[in-house]
Amino acid sequence: MLKMFFPDIYIKSIFDLPLDDFKKRGITTLFFDIDNTVAPFDVAVPDEKTAAFFSELKKEGFKVCLLSNNNKKRVELFNRPLRAHAVWKAGKPGVKKLNQVIKRLGETKNTAAIVGDQVFTDMYCAHRAGLLAVYTEPICNRDQLITKVKRGAERIVLTIYKKRTGILK
Repeated sequence: MLKMFFPDIYIKSIFDLPLDDFKKRGITTLFFDIDNTVAPFDVAVPDEKTAAFFSELKKEGFKVCLLSNNNKKRVELFNRPLRAHAVWKAGKPGVKKLNQVIKRLGETKNTAAIVGDQVFTDMYCAHRAGLLAVYTEPICNRDQLITKVKRGAERIVLTIYKKRTGILK
């Protein structure tokens, strides 16, 4: 049961994504959580480095999509400079909206990955949908209250994961 919360890939930040590995695996679409994955939750728009990275992902042939539980206003404002596909109020770890977008983009569970900073929403959602689950460390320690509450339990899950995978010796 605990494996549903474990990432398939663990990275420090989105800038460490193994793009060549994704291409070899046939991954063509990347779903990104926004808050504390792509930017701090209290930052309204992406910085230039992030915008350039998303542009590069598209040039590399990846479809990019923001998949956020946040509201429409937050997601649309953040997405303006990125011009990615965007889903707000995604209902993660539920998979209904995710599956709809995968179908609309002409993708399958074998061609998509979720990149996020939370094991109980992002990693669990990825596994429930049968997608590759990519965990990135949170950008900062600032979080919304509900997320702060979950971080303690997440640390326990991630410690077990790191021990089992040899990341933590």
